[in-house]
Amino acid sequence: MRALVCRELSEDFSRTRLEEVPTPVPGPGEVRVRIGAASLNFPDLLMLKGLYQHKPDLPFIPGMDFAGTVDALGEGVTGLSLGQRVAGGTRSGAFADYLTAPARSLEPVPAAMSLAQAASYPAAYSTAYVSLVCRARVEPGESVLVHGASGGVGMAAIDVGRILGARVLATTGSPQKREALLDYGAEAVFSAPGFRDGVRDLTGGEGAQVIYDPVGGDVFDESVRTIAFDGRLLVVGFAGGRIAEVRTNLPLIKAFSIMGVRAGEYGRKFPEKGRLVREAIWKWAADGLTRPAVFAELSLDRWEEAFALMRDRGLVGKVVLVP
Repeated sequence: MRALVCRELSEDFSRTRLEEVPTPVPGPGEVRVRIGAASLNFPDLLMLKGLYQHKPDLPFIPGMDFAGTVDALGEGVTGLSLGQRVAGGTRSGAFADYLTAPARSLEPVPAAMSLAQAASYPAAYSTAYVSLVCRARVEPGESVLVHGASGGVGMAAIDVGRILGARVLATTGSPQKREALLDYGAEAVFSAPGFRDGVRDLTGGEGAQVIYDPVGGDVFDESVRTIAFDGRLLVVGFAGGRIAEVRTNLPLIKAFSIMGVRAGEYGRKFPEKGRLVREAIWKWAADGLTRPAVFAELSLDRWEEAFALMRDRGLVGKVVLVP
């Protein structure tokens, strides 16, 4: 089969290329999935540089989120059938024609959802759900400010905030993306940095009660000055590059909480809670409540173009690789 293989870590992905590799065989309890779509996540780029928390042994096939059809069943697998549409998440291996995964980790794809949408779903929506439901415990009517809102995890947070009945505000570094985010459901969209005054004006001077930050750096610094009293500031990632620091007198004075979010690790540390998260987000999908945003579908041999779109912040939603 074809697969995107990283043989050596590099800043410019020059040691990653499309290769022919053996097609995997499912073991006991596993399923082989013929990949129909695999979405790109920011951690995929970080892993290829050796900058992510999870560091796979070399060589490895990147790719975390996928959707496709069941191609072969390992010993003891029940409840799934050949040709069935399924989706799931893995720590690596999805940028290929096939992969194997534990049967228990796969979810049926709802009839109304495309494979590209399903592949855009697991990491983004589990991150948004763990952030806003499990960690921040957002209540209807609360103000939620979503940074990096045009990316996959940002748009998922807008969607989840809307489902929870929150008042969703957003920021983006590109004024050209503003209309797309307003159409998607944000009440207002601000430039980042430079959002503090607009957020405070819209919230009656109070500030945002919950801030969802996958960007870090200057955006985090300004968020500390934008958070409401007794608010919750969610640290989701550092796409901006710089890991910010905060003086502890500021959380004391404003009585706000800083909460780290690692949705994947949350599920691994607490398997039962992770199962409940998966059940909740896929029930929303089956009920037609969620709207995973796919920006572009590119063939696997155009992976460099897909990586450039993410690296250069050229996305409004997810870019998906199609074998």
